[in-house]
Amino acid sequence: MKRVGFIVSPNFQMMSLAALPVFEFANRVMEQPFYELEVLSESGGLVKSSFGVAIDTKPFDDPEFDTLLVGGGTEIEPTSPKLLSFLGKARASSRRIASICAGAFVLADAGLLDGRSATTHWYNVPEFEKRYPGVRMEGDKIFVVDGPIWSSAGMSSGIDLALALVESDIGAEATKMIAKLLVVYHRRLGGQLQFSAMLDMEPKTDRIQRALVFARSNLTGDLSVERLAEAASLSVRQFNRAFQAEIGQTPARAVEALRVEAARLLLEGGRLPMEGIAEQTGLGDAERMRRSFLKIYGTTPQTIRRNARSSDEIFDLASMRPKAQKSRADLADA
Repeated sequence: MKRVGFIVSPNFQMMSLAALPVFEFANRVMEQPFYELEVLSESGGLVKSSFGVAIDTKPFDDPEFDTLLVGGGTEIEPTSPKLLSFLGKARASSRRIASICAGAFVLADAGLLDGRSATTHWYNVPEFEKRYPGVRMEGDKIFVVDGPIWSSAGMSSGIDLALALVESDIGAEATKMIAKLLVVYHRRLGGQLQFSAMLDMEPKTDRIQRALVFARSNLTGDLSVERLAEAASLSVRQFNRAFQAEIGQTPARAVEALRVEAARLLLEGGRLPMEGIAEQTGLGDAERMRRSFLKIYGTTPQTIRRNARSSDEIFDLASMRPKAQKSRADLADA
């Protein structure tokens, strides 16, 4: 079995524990105790979360874990000397060490992120960059892998990170089943942005908002600056100036982001050919779509489709096993 330790500190955020069921369900899908899970703290015993609910823990006196995860809290608090010492020892004995949300601050305090790439919740990125200039912060990613050190953005992206950890151990097919059982995506890529394209654009005026809504509703139509300016009831010059000031990017780049996001949803949710998706989202052709995906997501449409494709097997959810793999005893009882 692979030992997995999850470290919590007082006032940890309960939602960070959402990564643990991924390992629990891996044991059920594998039909054997593949992972041994332990929740750890400095002294062991009950540790209160940020809203007062306590969880029982074991003291982290043994660093011999295959994988260690450090949970985050709603507030960034000083890392205890004992935890820093423990992580220093674990660095040599653990195969992988990961952080969830503000847990990245703990890894950075322990020196585990020096010279490496990492991510954390978008809200904490400015403070992180100020404190740790030696870390390459990729604050727009949902999780980042740099050698044996993994880090995720917010609490929910800890699930994506855990699925990626498990997939590297047991393969994509079994991990797809875990994602199905948890009713989550299998799996959002680490390079995916923390925000949806539309939510990331925050117009301050109704006119720019109208232009964005028009663009999202007419992805295959004419989305030139002139047409968007008309939708916003502004001159082209006024529209360009206002759009750049409110959105922080050109109208063309914003339209590309909206089209790429729509294409990604089609890739993840169906089996349309690449050319068809490119046409339906206004990206023109498959090659142009590929270039846009590389620019915005850092990966290709083919990779996103491959990771999102659902397994065609029919699973017996009661036993957590593929029906095709029932034992002879099961068949005899049927």
